[in-house]
Amino acid sequence: MSGNDDEYHRRLLEKRRLNEEETAYAKMDKVHIVGVDEVEDEEYSTMAPPFKWKKLWLFSGPGFLMSIAFLDPGNLEGDLQAGAIAGYSLLWLLLWATVMGLLVQLLSARLGVATGRHLAEHCRDEYPKWASLLLWVMAELALIGADIQEVIGSAIAIKILSNGFFPLWAGVLITALDCFIFLFLENYGVRKLEALFAVLIAVMAVSFAWLFGETKPSGVDLLVGVVVPKLSSRTIQQAVGVVGCIIMPHNVFLHSALVQSREVDIRKVRRVREALNYYTIESAIALAVSFAINLFVTTVFAKAFYGTAVADSIGLVNAGQYLEEKYGGGMFPILYIWAIGLLAAGQSSTITGTYAGQFIMGGFLNLRVKKWLRALITRSFAIVPTLVVALIFDTSESSLDVLNEWLNVLQSIQIPFALIPLLCLVSKEEVMGVFRIGPVLKTISWLVTALVIVINGYLLVDFFSAEVSGMMLTYAVYTFTTGYVAFVVYLISRSITFFKWPVFTNNLPNTLT
Repeated sequence: MSGNDDEYHRRLLEKRRLNEEETAYAKMDKVHIVGVDEVEDEEYSTMAPPFKWKKLWLFSGPGFLMSIAFLDPGNLEGDLQAGAIAGYSLLWLLLWATVMGLLVQLLSARLGVATGRHLAEHCRDEYPKWASLLLWVMAELALIGADIQEVIGSAIAIKILSNGFFPLWAGVLITALDCFIFLFLENYGVRKLEALFAVLIAVMAVSFAWLFGETKPSGVDLLVGVVVPKLSSRTIQQAVGVVGCIIMPHNVFLHSALVQSREVDIRKVRRVREALNYYTIESAIALAVSFAINLFVTTVFAKAFYGTAVADSIGLVNAGQYLEEKYGGGMFPILYIWAIGLLAAGQSSTITGTYAGQFIMGGFLNLRVKKWLRALITRSFAIVPTLVVALIFDTSESSLDVLNEWLNVLQSIQIPFALIPLLCLVSKEEVMGVFRIGPVLKTISWLVTALVIVINGYLLVDFFSAEVSGMMLTYAVYTFTTGYVAFVVYLISRSITFFKWPVFTNNLPNTLT
């Protein structure tokens, strides 16, 4: 790689910034990174500066906010059902699903750092207006589906902790209000908001580790479950759920924006390379923590309910009560420990959902409105349908479980509309410059994407074959499926030119054509 790479990347950035647009973070809101104004060792140095713990600390934050999507109430429900029905046998899949999720999130971070723009903004420019608007609608639908699960999870926890005083609809309103209060902290700096998330993740870790200690799962069975792959026809649905819950469409959009909260001179290759190195370390640590928490939940329910008569009937609503009936009588009611962890998961994920909604709407539509107004709009998209859900299903646990299945399907449908554009963009030299991904990483990324899409496709086919009946509804599903597949093929077809493996040469062009 020659010194001209730095100048080439700088020209690419200048070309992309000819048009003014809304940015993820104002310059004054960004975290200043120590050393960003250092004198370069060489005029065209492209090597990242030496590792420093202080810089890792300053870069830490976006990865932990991103990791919240791996710990939301929907994931916790998938964990407990996997443990109750499949025992320890799917822990290996949880590990590798987390690794796949890390790969996707690192690609998202790479796009945001190297270009200074997030995924929604790139989609607005990369695709025709009709396709861009359709991608926006899909992203909003995925976000609404995730938000409903997250808010309902918080509302369930509030109902438990208040001994039923607050019904689900009241918990929904409290969660909505809390979300705005927490987002208000951003006015005091992004680090304050990140500190709040660190506290909430710590609460989850302590709560679910406490449950782990109370139930005492088998260490040998846990280790075997992580190391030895096992899969059977009886556990295939839970296996699909484990993978489907890890990669969330809105989180792919979110991470590419969060990494822009640090002040990095993206005109200099070495500074971009440095930021990517630190974000890789931070994201890996954050997802290692999330994996541990998910493992706690899965193993607790594997130990408590695997092979029992109630295994198939456990869901988010009644999980705490089942634990209390089996392990109650301790120093602190295990029901409340579960509810505290669930509340932390729900509250943190609703905030990141609102955050993601702001970036998605602002990026696709290039809105120039105040943050509080954009937060109000994006929050209303989820709160209004969630209130309706809470009022309808407040007295029916089984109905909530059915609703959760439909919401999982809704989010699964949207996954290709986040992953395919992301892979196309990070493979494109005109977008990424010298930071486009290479042939090996590109191949691995597309294989992971294909695997995730196939797994979720299985979930959709299995779900609709069981739930859809009647000629009119079947016809509607087939019509939708045809349009859906056509749009996915269209997105892939636009990336065909990106499959040409890049030729590495020092003779970079002198123009931007």
